[in-house]
Amino acid sequence: MKIAFFSAQPYERPIFRDTLEQCSHLGCTIDYFETRLTKDTAVLAKGYPIVCPFVCDDLSAAVIDHLWQHGTRLLTLRSAGFNHVDLERCREVGMRVTRVPAYSPYAVAEHTVCLLLALNRKIHRAYQRVKELNFSLTGLVGFDIHGKVVGVVGTGKIGRAFTRIMCGFGAEVLAYDPFPSEELGSIPGVRYVPLDQLCERSDIISLHCPLTPESHHMLNADRLARMRPRVIILNTSRGGLIDTRALISALKSGAIGAAGLDVYEEEDGIFFSDLSEAGLQDDILARLLTFPNVLVTAHQGFLTREALSNIAHRTLSNVERFISKSLDSETCLV
Repeated sequence: MKIAFFSAQPYERPIFRDTLEQCSHLGCTIDYFETRLTKDTAVLAKGYPIVCPFVCDDLSAAVIDHLWQHGTRLLTLRSAGFNHVDLERCREVGMRVTRVPAYSPYAVAEHTVCLLLALNRKIHRAYQRVKELNFSLTGLVGFDIHGKVVGVVGTGKIGRAFTRIMCGFGAEVLAYDPFPSEELGSIPGVRYVPLDQLCERSDIISLHCPLTPESHHMLNADRLARMRPRVIILNTSRGGLIDTRALISALKSGAIGAAGLDVYEEEDGIFFSDLSEAGLQDDILARLLTFPNVLVTAHQGFLTREALSNIAHRTLSNVERFISKSLDSETCLV
């Protein structure tokens, strides 16, 4: 059975090839396409019963219709997020959709901590200074995370991993989740509170929740205005959780101390691409990048050897379950 693999990156191919060798009993082959899956490139998937897309691929109704008409019956997402997929259209035509619900919560949680420490201790600015032989410490003052209040929005596997790390730093954690974790709530120093209270009381706020109609722009102008002075905001989940224009206004006014972002709400067509020659056409992202107290990474929170290996194994496991008609509810969206 043939698999069309879109948005293929050099760091993925060796891992998927090795994993496929271990799954030789499936009788599958993978053809790698560097291009994103879009309405214009969907023709490349003609005759492929299985398509393997990533978070940057277009899985709108028009693309799904094209894939279905040309033989695709399974979308095996190699990601946890699925807000880029028109699931309703998939249900209507009969397309099966699987995902990788948990590849490595530690990878994303640790990357979030990396952004926090770099912003707090001004590591990115210090690095550039030292490269230019400027050894002054002026303007590089940070603060102890120990004793601070950290707000964690979303306490799934990644949120829980991040919370435990913050507890290790000696921080007090305020958590918000529509479905609280009894395990997490029992940890000393961790307390569930309403979202608005979390926003008003936290020195650091980290987002670890899916993007849904309810969570879209959950950090809007109103909530940003009610936050503590010099709060650090971290987002390694989905860009649409934050109203970027409102964030820029808050950064300009000095209301927000810093922002560490591994995602951006209009990242499609930008992240995972080399635009060093073509240039950046997104004026909002360009403005965001001008702030010295903003760190943006290009959706690399998942990028560890362990996570990539888990993604490959779970993706091909989903393919095996599809072939054997034994898909489970944890990975199967439709």
